[in-house]
Order: sequence, then C-alpha cells, then structure tokens
Amino acid sequence: MKKKIAVLLSVVLLAAILGGCGSNAAQDKKEISFGLTAPMTGDYAEYGNVFKNAAELAIEKVNAQGGVNGKKLKLIIGDSKADPKEAANIAQKFVSDSNVLAVIGDFTSTAALAGAPIYQKGGLVQLSPTSSHPDFTKQGSYMFRNITTQVVEGPILADVTINDLKKKRIAVVYIKNDWGIVAYENYVKKAKELGGDIVAIEPYLPEQGKDYSAIITKIKDKNPDIIYLGMMYTDAALFSQQVKKANLNVALIGTGALYSDELLKLGGSAVDGLYLTCSFYPADPRPEVQEFVQKYKEKYGKEPTMFAAQAYDAANLLIQALKNGAANRAGLRDKLAAIKDFPGVTGKTSFDANRDVEKVLTKLVVKDGKYVPYKP
Repeated sequence: MKKKIAVLLSVVLLAAILGGCGSNAAQDKKEISFGLTAPMTGDYAEYGNVFKNAAELAIEKVNAQGGVNGKKLKLIIGDSKADPKEAANIAQKFVSDSNVLAVIGDFTSTAALAGAPIYQKGGLVQLSPTSSHPDFTKQGSYMFRNITTQVVEGPILADVTINDLKKKRIAVVYIKNDWGIVAYENYVKKAKELGGDIVAIEPYLPEQGKDYSAIITKIKDKNPDIIYLGMMYTDAALFSQQVKKANLNVALIGTGALYSDELLKLGGSAVDGLYLTCSFYPADPRPEVQEFVQKYKEKYGKEPTMFAAQAYDAANLLIQALKNGAANRAGLRDKLAAIKDFPGVTGKTSFDANRDVEKVLTKLVVKDGKYVPYKP
C-alpha cells in the first residue's frame, strides 16, 4: 500500500511540475496568452496604458484574421506601477501560468530588471519595448528588447549638442534611478570626448516632488548654454516651465522618453525649441506606419506615441514568432531570436546575439507646439 501511494504521489508531483513549467502545455490550448507588465496606475500610467492599447490593437488584428494556426490570442495585464516589487510579483504569476507563452514589458528599466531573473528561471520570454538599460538583456537568454540602448542614444544626443547645435557648456539634470543614471552617463561620456564642458550635474529622486527651483538656481550660476534632461515627459514639462519662469535662456535636449503629446500639453511654450530623438515618427510615409497610425486613431481617438509604436512592434514580433512555428515557451524564444528584418513601425527589426536591436533614430525639435524633424 505504501509503495502504491508513493508511486501515485510521484505521478501527481510530475504532472504538477510539467504543468507549472508551461513550456509545452499551451500548445494544446485553444487560446494563447501574452502577459503585459506595465504601470497601469501611478506616475507612469500613461505609458502603461499606451502599451496596453497598442498590444491589444495588434492582437485584435490577428484574431480578426482567425488567430495563429486557429488559436486566438489573449492579453493578460499586470499593473507593475513601475515598482520593482510589483514587477517581481507579476513575473511570478506569469511564470506559473502555463497559458502565458511570452511577456511584454516592463516600461522602466528598474521594473524590467526586477522581473528578469524570474522570467529567466521560468524559461519565459520577456520582451521589453522600452528598457534601454544596457544590462537588461544580460540577465539571461530569455530577455529581449526592441529599442536601442542608452549606449546608442546618449552619443547621438551628445553629437547633436556639440556638432549640430554648437553648444559646449552643458548642465545635466537626471532622475536618479537605473535608467536615469545610464542615460546621463552615456551622454556625458560622449559629450566630453567631443569637447563639451560639463558645468553641472544635478540628480533628483523620483519621490522628492516637482519643485526644481533649487536645481535651477545652481545651474543658472554655472551659465550653461544647454541643459540635458534625463527625465520622463511630466518632469521635463514642469522643469521647462520653471526654467522659463527663472528667466534662464538656455537650450534643452533629452532622450526619446520625452516624446509624448502630453509633454506639449503640459509644457506649452516652455518646451518650444527642445531637441530629442525618437524611434517612431507618425508622419513616416511607410505603409505599415500609416496603417498603424490610422487604426490607432480610429480606435483610441488620438495619434500613437513612440511608446505605443514600441509596444505594437513588440506584440507583432511575438505574433511573428508564433507564425514561424513557435508552439511553447522555449520554441518562442528560439523563433523570436531568429527573426530578421521584421518590418516594424519603428523600423526594421533584427535581434543580435545579445537579443538587442539596432535602429535608426529620428532627430526632432519642438517647434510651435509640434514635433518636427530636425536637420542641422
């Protein structure tokens, strides 16, 4: 009797292990799920919601065509609040759900890095549309991103600063988190190489409030001719207004994290003349871009942002991996890594050996309340 019980327990345990790993269980289901981990509430909620909107748009399109191999796709949403603890909890839930074959997210590098070890251990692809921290894809073979890193973007912005704008006295303001640190470091490194003079470096904590007067006073005393903003759009809009109020006549430049209609609304005339880069420009004449812009505007009543475009491409890359024959988690990882020159709305996408991408960034400037291409 004891022997029979032991055998029975072993069978039950084995079944639980196979079911929990999720590597093959989903191939027999009528439905395939993608997870989305993003800040749906909190300070970065706008970013998470455009992730959701864009991913759902991609999934709705393929489902309307019958799904993939007769299976419909579903998006399961986890609100990380851009908090690493929440991101880790969501990762545990997605890993334990055998229906989830891949995860899109997170938005911030800090949250993405927090979930990465859990996704790696569970053998579940984590494709971040926006984690530009160089260390993200170093966390394991299941980490992918479809955005350039700050190792790429920082030097481009430095080149614009020094060679295009002829600005050499540079002040730096950055948010003190994982992303902000690597963003400013890569910008400063290249700016110094090109002959720039870094006259001030001012970090701020996410929780310290939105009064930048003390930082602006310090910067004003250093007499810079340009300020680099390692910020998200809300902070940058408020900072720009306070710079204008302080009568500090200085140029502003920042990363693609600033690219949002909300920056224009919140910043008003204070952000006119701000330079930035981005991976997506809605006026791009390519058919795939114009189709996406039209469908997004029809469904959500507004133009898609760069972050919507990044999430849309992320979802479509996962869908393409399924179309290419991925039937389980490990197979999806392999098929995703093998994708070459995918015609995304953010440009052609191929993953290198480190599961990073190389894309051409668009240079923009805010002019009369609109983003327009910048040409020196």
